[in-house]
Amino acid sequence: MGRNIRAMMVDLIRKHAAPIPRYTSYPTALSFNDQIDSETYASWLAQLSPKDTISLYLHIPFCKSICWYCGCHAKGTRRKEPVQRYLKALETEISLVSARIPKGVRVDHVHWGGGSPNSLEPDEIERLANTLNTHFEISSDATFAVEIDPRSLTEAQARAFAKAGVNRASLGVQDFDRDVQTAIGRIQSYEVTQTAADHLRQSGITSINIDLVYGLPNQTRESAEKTMDCVLALNPERIALFGYAHLPAKIKRQRLVDETNLPGSEQRFALANRMASRLATAGYVRIGLDHFARPDDPLSVGPIRRNFQGYTTDASSALIGMGATAIGQTPNGYVQNAIAVGDYERSVFNGELATRKGYELTNEDRIRAFVIERLMCDLRFPSHALIDRFGADAMHLLEFANDLVEADKDGLVEADGRGFCVTEKGRPFLRSIAACFDQHTNIKKNSFSVGV
Repeated sequence: MGRNIRAMMVDLIRKHAAPIPRYTSYPTALSFNDQIDSETYASWLAQLSPKDTISLYLHIPFCKSICWYCGCHAKGTRRKEPVQRYLKALETEISLVSARIPKGVRVDHVHWGGGSPNSLEPDEIERLANTLNTHFEISSDATFAVEIDPRSLTEAQARAFAKAGVNRASLGVQDFDRDVQTAIGRIQSYEVTQTAADHLRQSGITSINIDLVYGLPNQTRESAEKTMDCVLALNPERIALFGYAHLPAKIKRQRLVDETNLPGSEQRFALANRMASRLATAGYVRIGLDHFARPDDPLSVGPIRRNFQGYTTDASSALIGMGATAIGQTPNGYVQNAIAVGDYERSVFNGELATRKGYELTNEDRIRAFVIERLMCDLRFPSHALIDRFGADAMHLLEFANDLVEADKDGLVEADGRGFCVTEKGRPFLRSIAACFDQHTNIKKNSFSVGV
């Protein structure tokens, strides 16, 4: 019987190991087009209501060194001049964007990502935060999160982030095993990470997140166990457990990763399950696909959303992305800034928004986006909520969901009397299930990470 169950799981894993989007948006960025430009974005910003709340994302595309596995838009530099020039451009964009937003709009969430925001010096951190406060009405109780590279965080930077208003920090770890770290070009000891966490907590930033990755080269069950021991000793409030997306045809630096040392689909699945099991045993609540939080954390209490930063409690009407490559969302649709730093800087220094592409949502997109987001967050979507929001226009998706339940022979989905539901058996294949409701994405082998 045990062998039969294992064979069935192996079949499931192979069936759902195809490349699938992570669905931090719907439609995904592959649907963006150059018909959406700076004038379009300016008009969308002007249409925001003074009663709206928004969130801000600032992209800092610099790191002291670049890790081989990284899929972020980031560049390595230890020189001050490129960072200083970029900071000036970012401040210019903040002024340009804020001038196009109606007065009264309030900011409830702020997120700095990268790259590494701690590539900024302490005085630059404070300067950028002051620029935001000058141009936007930021709530006194706003969530202000920042992504941190523990290898280069100083005590002075931690104090500067705290002074800027940061109240949540995500520490990039990926894996603590030395063989894995060597294989991805990122050497980072537990002691260095502990010191970074201490600096942040001593500065008053007490909400600490840890980012982990499974599916890395040389990862084994034994190395994953040791990594989890270290992570739990850090006592974080939240943990993100991402699957490594190996896309060397698209991300050149990943060609430095030895593919022969990558775990296969079955081993990836086993690693993810074991690490998730350790977190559950330690008392963390599993959120959606790949996040874990303490029971009293706002992410566990909910309600939650999903956007380009992953799982969040952010309920804002719009996400305003600023910086090179930054993606934003308004009720009208999505926008993305110029990807090349030089192109981005030229635009804003010329007094123009840096929008290069985007996507205008249709009503059908909004219906499917609601369904996919609720699946990714709650593993279900209630029929009444769909009909209350979209009326008869959503009936065809309810019928489609019923067809999926009837066709499912693997026990991944079910109808629970209130709507469509993903079972615990189906949770690891959540992205594949969400993809069933996607009418846009043409799955391309080199565009997305594998589905398990």
